[in-house]
Formats: sequence, C-alpha cells, structure tokens
Amino acid sequence: MYVLTLLTAPAHPNLEASLVENLRNAWGGGAAQWLATGEAAEFSLAEKPDNQWEIWADLQKIGVDMVILPAEGRKKQMLLADMDSTMIQQECIDELADVAGVGARVKDITARAMNGELDFDGALTERVGLLKDLDESVIAEVIKTRITLMPGGKTLLATMKRNGAYAALVSGGFTAFTGHVAKTLGFDENRANTLLVADGKLTGNVGRPILGREAKVQALKDITQRLGLAQDDVMAVGDGANDLGMLGLAGAGVALHAKPSVAAQCDIRINHGDLTALLYIQGYAQNEFAS
Repeated sequence: MYVLTLLTAPAHPNLEASLVENLRNAWGGGAAQWLATGEAAEFSLAEKPDNQWEIWADLQKIGVDMVILPAEGRKKQMLLADMDSTMIQQECIDELADVAGVGARVKDITARAMNGELDFDGALTERVGLLKDLDESVIAEVIKTRITLMPGGKTLLATMKRNGAYAALVSGGFTAFTGHVAKTLGFDENRANTLLVADGKLTGNVGRPILGREAKVQALKDITQRLGLAQDDVMAVGDGANDLGMLGLAGAGVALHAKPSVAAQCDIRINHGDLTALLYIQGYAQNEFAS
C-alpha cells in the first residue's frame, strides 16, 4: 500500500477539495484525509499509477506538490539535513564572498557546483581561496545580519524530536555556521568543514578532509549504526548535487527546492511547500505539529 500526499505553500494555501477528490477517484484511492485545510491532504493507493510524473508535472503548474510513499514506515526516526539553501535560505560562502567583494565570482562557482557541473572539493577549495585575509569577525556579522532560517524548520525539528527522532545537520559549508544553526533549531549534532584562521584572518584554506558528497553518505551510515537504526528509518533533505548520495541512501530522500538536475534524480520533490512538507509526507497533521 502507498499513501499519496498533496500539499501547497503554507503562505498561499490553494489546495482545492475538488482536485483532491478528482485525483482520488481517477486512481481509485481510499478516503481523503485533510492534514491541514487548504494546504495538505492524503489518501491511500493500492499501487503507484503509471502516469504519476505526468500528473506531477501538471500539478506543479498550479503550485501543488505530490508525493507518493509506501504506507509502511512513513514516520522516520532520524532526520539528516543539509544546511545551505535547505535549513537556511542562503549559501554561507556566498554571503562571506559578498562581504569580501568577490560575491559574483563565488556565486557562479557555487551554482555550478550545486548543479553537479564542478567537482565539489575543487570548487570549495577555489571559493575559500578567494576569502583569504577576510577578518574572522565577518563570520559572526554574516550570521547576525544575513542568515535567515528556512520556513518550517523549527516546527519540523520540534515535531520529529518530540516523537523520538534524532536530528543531524551535515553540510559542505562551515562549522562556524552549522554550530549556530544546529543550536538554534535543536539538531542533536552537526558536521561541516572548518575555515582555517590565523591572526584573526581567514587563511584561504579549509581543513582536511573536506566534507562533501561521500562524507554525507558516511555520516548517514555512521549515525544509523551508532543509534541502531536502519537506513530506511532516515529522512534526508537537501538541494544540491553533493546531497544526492545521502538522498539516495535514506529511506526517504527529499529534494527541497532543488536544482532541476538534482530533483530529476529524486522521487520526493518539494518545490512549493516549506520544511513542514516533510511532516505532512510522514503523515503528521497540522494539529500534531509541535510549537
């Protein structure tokens, strides 16, 4: 058995009951259950429809996301999350580069790396090199003035953790940022790269080994083994090419507002909902969300 979830952007809920019922009738689904009025609904299916992705593409045009998951094991016991453009709305290195006066150059490299066009390790090394001699104090200033949380993140963490889940933040970014984000949102642990500093200034180098795609996969394996969980117990979320390994390995890998080339390789694609979408697709109703 499967469960189909339909959802929209919480800021502009436009999920019509007629759409839910028409789709349920067309695919012979079970009775529709509303998880949040106008925002999210679900119904059961005996099997995945052959035209799933054609209908998905049509729904995208009207601002509706559709996810089909196995009914068994929907509620996950661990969240493994990327940080940049996933748990926060920015790319930290781009914000540092903007202050350093090399923003445009670094943003171009970041975009190409996240789209899978460049080797992640090489792209990170090149970008960090452009930050050489930037005052270390700029990091705290960027965190204070430029970094904003992705909507729904606090609710996602609070709800999953209240229900016994473990949360880990794994980023190709930097520990100076993941430490702040992890503490703010309530992650149990965080892993990221280290910007090297000497005499109060960035050296232009990053600590080795670099945490990239394979390190995120290894984090999933390490943490699940330590906690006695199966990989199917994990919900992973990310948006870039370096997230694809962990997204493919997790029981539920969510491409959140991801680059098209990344989303195309994932079965769970959230383009309109915020991070609370990860709760809806696990079967949580809005009245079950933790504050």
